[in-house]
Amino acid sequence: MATRLSVNVNKIATLRNARGGNNPNVVQVAQDCEQFGAQGITVHPRPDERHITYQDVLDLSSVVSTEFNIEGYPDQRYMDLVLKVKPTQATLVPDPPGVLTSNAGWNTLTHQDFLTDVLSELNRQGIRTSVFVDTQPAHIEGAAKAGSKRIELYTEPYAKQYAQNKAGAVAPFAQAAKLGHSCGLAINAGHDLDLQNLHYFALHVPYLSEVSIGHALICDALYYGLENTVQMYLNKLNF
Repeated sequence: MATRLSVNVNKIATLRNARGGNNPNVVQVAQDCEQFGAQGITVHPRPDERHITYQDVLDLSSVVSTEFNIEGYPDQRYMDLVLKVKPTQATLVPDPPGVLTSNAGWNTLTHQDFLTDVLSELNRQGIRTSVFVDTQPAHIEGAAKAGSKRIELYTEPYAKQYAQNKAGAVAPFAQAAKLGHSCGLAINAGHDLDLQNLHYFALHVPYLSEVSIGHALICDALYYGLENTVQMYLNKLNF
C-alpha cells in the first residue's frame, strides 16, 4: 500500500500573514491539495499564531475531507482546540514557545508520565495519536509505552546526510521503523523531505504509513505549480 501524503499548509498561512487579508486563502489551498490527490492536510498552530491561526484550524476542520492532522505542543490551548475539532490525528511535538521550527523529537522517557496522560485523553476521544521522535530505540519504545498509536520519525538528520551518504543516512530510520512496527506502532515521517530525497526514503523505510511535507512542497509549487507539485510528490511515493 502506497505511503500517504499529507500536505502541511503552514507556509501558505505565512505568505498570507505577510500582507494581511486572505490571499492566499489557506482553506482553498487545502481543498485544492486534496483535489490534486493529497490524502491529508497537516497544520501546526503555534501560540504566537505566526502562520496557522487557531481560527484557521476551526475553518479547515469543517472542509477537510481527507485526513486532518493537527501538530503541536500539547499545552492546554492545544488540547482544548484538538478536543473541540477532533481531527483524524493529533501529532505531539516537543516545541517550546517561540521555536522557529520543530528541531528534535520527544525524550519519551523523561516525559513519560506527561505523554501518558495526554495520549490517554486523546485516545479516549477517538483521535489517532502520533508522537514526534528521533531514531533512538528507547524513545520509540517509550512512545509505545505511553500509549501512542503512531510515531512520526524526525527526518532532518536523514535529509542533511542524504547527499553525502544516502545509504548510511537512511539506515537508522529503517531500523527505527522496524522497531516501531514491532512495538505495535504505525510509522509516519516528516521534516525536510523533498523531491530529491523522498523516493529513496520511502523505498528503504518499511511500514511507512504517511509523510507530512510542507516547506519543500510549497517552495516547489512556486516553480512547478501546486497541482503538478502534489502529483510529483505522490509519484515519489508510488513504486
